[in-house]
Amino acid sequence: MANNTPPSSGGEPDQKSVTSKRYIPLLIINYFCLFLGSVSSTLLSKYYFIHKGSSRWVSTWVQSAGFPLLLFPIFLPYYLFKCTPRKPFTHFTPRMLALSISIGLMLGINNLLFSWGNSYLPVSTSSLLLSSQLVFNLILSVIIVKQKITFTNLNCVVLLTLSSVLLGLGSGHDKPHGLTRAKYFIGFFSTIGAGLLFALYLPVMEMIYKKVYCYSMVMEMQLVMEVAATALATMGTIWDGGFRERMVFDKGVKVYWVTVLGNVVTWQLCFMGTAGMVFLTCSITGGICMTALLAMNVLGGVLVYGDEFGGVKAVSTVLCAWGFCSYVYGMYLKMKKERNEKMESDGDMDNETMEMVGIVTPVAEHHV
Repeated sequence: MANNTPPSSGGEPDQKSVTSKRYIPLLIINYFCLFLGSVSSTLLSKYYFIHKGSSRWVSTWVQSAGFPLLLFPIFLPYYLFKCTPRKPFTHFTPRMLALSISIGLMLGINNLLFSWGNSYLPVSTSSLLLSSQLVFNLILSVIIVKQKITFTNLNCVVLLTLSSVLLGLGSGHDKPHGLTRAKYFIGFFSTIGAGLLFALYLPVMEMIYKKVYCYSMVMEMQLVMEVAATALATMGTIWDGGFRERMVFDKGVKVYWVTVLGNVVTWQLCFMGTAGMVFLTCSITGGICMTALLAMNVLGGVLVYGDEFGGVKAVSTVLCAWGFCSYVYGMYLKMKKERNEKMESDGDMDNETMEMVGIVTPVAEHHV
């Protein structure tokens, strides 16, 4: 969870603090964006491939090409709502720029691996396979940001990882018609690779966000990262022939562009929500929240595309929901404890102030 850090040197309160008035609204907004973006983008990406969209580079490009949408949360709070005294990109150092570009390129590779996996595997299978990133997320979080291992987060990681293992053991019959064994394993290992890269991305971002006190600064870094990822994907898309596949898309050119645009918007919501969750909480919380949404993706794949939903997927989905609920409850208890400690601390300070007043006042009256 976020620490109760003091206000920044610029006078603006730290929005990561659970005692900040902006904390809960920001947390709710970002989780809503993550929820809507994760479920919608996964289903739209699969829709693209089902209807003869064939370019994995285009599928990679749409995951970051919505970066102009980030200009709204960056500029509107200052120029329209007047709710922050900080001008956009103030104190955006060359080091932050270099880090954002480097991580953005890594994110672009992660997006490509995800596209390869999603082009071959059913939505439900690829979604549940991504839960494998949680173990590595926890390990890397311990190494990079000194994350404490508690019963709550360890229990959640074990449950969600177990659901992935169960899926791997029982997914041999889940291959779509016409998919060769070789392509199935390419999709399988590409998805695992995407999960591993994302497991590295989350704690690295948490480490960087420790130096950031303002949500708009997070969006500024996210903007630069996605510009870098889009530049990489654009070069690959041009090399792959651009958007020529629109002519063979079996729903028509108009539906093709609507699908591409829908992917651009929903993926942007997903990544914006992820960045906000990591900033406001921690990398392991962000990873757990994303993994918990896999249950919704599984149900979406079953309802929209008719993916098979046998006993293994049912157990995996229950384990996902169980792990997430236990973690949310533990997070709630921790937030409640931090708030109580803050109130007790403020009460002690008030008592000390009153005692000082009681001492100083008689002394002042004596001098008078």
